[in-house]
Amino acid sequence: MGIPSLLEPWLARRDRLLSSAGFQAAVLRIPLLRRIAQRRASQLFDLCAGFVYSQVLFACVRLGLFELLRRGPRPVSELAQSARIPPEAMLPLVQAAVALRLLQWRGSPGCCGLGVHGAALLGNPGLSPLIEHHSLLYADLQDPPALLRSVPPAGQLQHYWAYASATAAAAVTSRQAAPYSTLMGVSQALVAQMILEAYPLARHRSLLDVGGGDGTFASLAARRAPGLQVRCFDVPAVAALAEARFAAEKLGARARAIAGDFHNDRLPSGADLISLIRVLHDHGDAQVVRLLRSVHAALPADGTLLIAEPMAGTPGGARVAEAYFGIYLLAMGSGKPRSPAQLSQLLERAGFTRVRLHETGLPMFVRVMTARRDAATSM
Repeated sequence: MGIPSLLEPWLARRDRLLSSAGFQAAVLRIPLLRRIAQRRASQLFDLCAGFVYSQVLFACVRLGLFELLRRGPRPVSELAQSARIPPEAMLPLVQAAVALRLLQWRGSPGCCGLGVHGAALLGNPGLSPLIEHHSLLYADLQDPPALLRSVPPAGQLQHYWAYASATAAAAVTSRQAAPYSTLMGVSQALVAQMILEAYPLARHRSLLDVGGGDGTFASLAARRAPGLQVRCFDVPAVAALAEARFAAEKLGARARAIAGDFHNDRLPSGADLISLIRVLHDHGDAQVVRLLRSVHAALPADGTLLIAEPMAGTPGGARVAEAYFGIYLLAMGSGKPRSPAQLSQLLERAGFTRVRLHETGLPMFVRVMTARRDAATSM
């Protein structure tokens, strides 16, 4: 929601004060206001320097520094040798990483180890491939005004995520599918456990994961609910990867992959639960309504649809949904983050009822919504 118009006169006065160099100088002479000004100046500087911070993180991942420090602190000279970086260049990188709490000076002088953020990153192995993937996003954002004026964008992300186009999805080759399916799989593992905690699947007998990629979520669901039959529906090149995963994990007859294009093909019936994990925000409203109607038709009476993705309007999550995913999807050329209210409206247009939001451990990264197909509804 926006700020009420009654506050606009106050906000206009605030804008005039904050944009006044004289006011800013005066604030620094008042101890209490000085602390507020310092905090806001630091936040503003973080916005200015954010790209540098992200590149420090990118360099640490690309050079494997976190893995090198997994077993404990090491001298900067040893890190430089392992990364084939001159010591005089490695030192500024380490100092920057320490300032960002990725690394920490530990042990003997000149030695560093993992910082709190670096250690947490090692605990989430799907983050490193995602960070390296951002090189495509950075390339597309070299000239943001040019990207905004290009409709649709024709950058590297659009080519990378070929499946998002209704006209190109069925033609995705194995060579195209492998990189993005791997990335989706490792990043999906980050949120899958939160989804399964928010909505236990043991009450269901059969799951159809639409746009399920290489089967990561379906296989995790099968392990979490031993009595659950799982199927993964995706384009042929990707479905083959899911089939290989199910075989490798020895899920047997409990799991299978089905090839198809949800943009154009009818979804398989028979599952009492259909999931869309980080699928809807990749597509425009018209495509989403078509897909939801297809899901509605495939579900039995009283069947359940499960949606999981970052959602706009999440308290404390605006930087994830609106700032990050909003721009990422814009560069990708398809989709947008939606609020629970917006998703509810689309679900109702497709014939769903009993829409419910389920809380997750980290709602800024993923929220879970379910909806039901009533016995009396049909589209």
